[in-house]
Amino acid sequence: MMRSVEEHLAAVLSLATPLPVETVPVSEARGRVVAASAVAVLDLPSFDNSAMDGYAVRAADVPAAGVRVAVVDDIAAGDTRRLSLPPGGAMRIMTGAPLPEGADAIVPVEASDGGTTTVAFTEVPGVGQHVRWVGEDVRAGDEVVSAGVSVTPGVVALLAAAGIAEVAVHRRPRVAVFSTGDELVPLGTTPGFGQIVDSNQVMLGELVRAAGAELVHSGHLPDDPDLVRAAFADPPGDADLVLTSGGVSMGAHDVVKEVLLAAGTVDFVKVAMRPGMPQGAGHIGGRPIVTLPGNPVSSFVSFHVFVLPLLRRLAGQPAAASLGEEVGAGVVEAAVAWRSVQGKVEFTRVRVAGGAATPMTGQGSHMLGALGAANALAVVPPACAAVEVGQRLSVIRLLGSEVGS
Repeated sequence: MMRSVEEHLAAVLSLATPLPVETVPVSEARGRVVAASAVAVLDLPSFDNSAMDGYAVRAADVPAAGVRVAVVDDIAAGDTRRLSLPPGGAMRIMTGAPLPEGADAIVPVEASDGGTTTVAFTEVPGVGQHVRWVGEDVRAGDEVVSAGVSVTPGVVALLAAAGIAEVAVHRRPRVAVFSTGDELVPLGTTPGFGQIVDSNQVMLGELVRAAGAELVHSGHLPDDPDLVRAAFADPPGDADLVLTSGGVSMGAHDVVKEVLLAAGTVDFVKVAMRPGMPQGAGHIGGRPIVTLPGNPVSSFVSFHVFVLPLLRRLAGQPAAASLGEEVGAGVVEAAVAWRSVQGKVEFTRVRVAGGAATPMTGQGSHMLGALGAANALAVVPPACAAVEVGQRLSVIRLLGSEVGS
């Protein structure tokens, strides 16, 4: 009996618990998941300041357009003087410069005659006009980033501005990748008869990096049970996850499956999906292992559907409420009709643009040509024998690809 995609994803995710927490400089936190709430050290803004180039005034001193007042000082951004505005006066002020005590409004230079000794205004300011008040964005002691949030450049900016120099984050997952099979030859080698270039090793390594994890090993294993057993017993790089491709189906020389079945800690199943039906997941040497099919497209699709959510879980991201949320799916319409296969979830390589998905030609599990143009996988439900024009489908964005809305 075949597993559903949801059942196998649940089995894969059950292998993972979030990795240990470490404290790192904010400048090194991008791509990590915050492990403990970060609290502001500083108010934002940390002082009352001007949002415009113009003149700092008391609003009550400019009751009508055309009023002329004396310009008593200039305040540049970075000016550290503690100034006080005398009644009836104005101070020229630059954007970001500290507001003098007593001022409560900024008149933009565009609403003035630009005077440097006296100035006349063409508008009447209201109290608080173009003023950034201390703490109006964030107050010291406020929680600015919650646990479970992924650190983006915007989050880095917020943390730094709030005076937070270090942040507690989960460690990046360390992944060891093994491609398997005697038929594989290294990239850069001309394959002989019956041989193929080992594209899976390179592809999976790049997917690991694109997912924000650390690739600690990338290598090839021949169809030799002793070598496979030794590699899995002590993977290089103190890996948190071992990821393999090939040797997991029903063939007489599927050595990965042979070795891991003997260990008794890995389940090999058929999943009701296309491509990517043969799958394996479990533990080896106390660490999670996920075994993917050898066909390049099957391996590529399986990484997005199963391995990517596992890496996110290891990295400390909270569990999603559904398969769609777990794999980062959106919803688009089919631009054209295409046939599917009933009884299995079909992951069709598509190009999404303008909210519509168009399948790429060559959908066989051995056909890599469509991957170069595809930017998403359309998730076709198992009850669907044919996709109709305009049918709404979930899509999974491919790592490193932009999906047009």
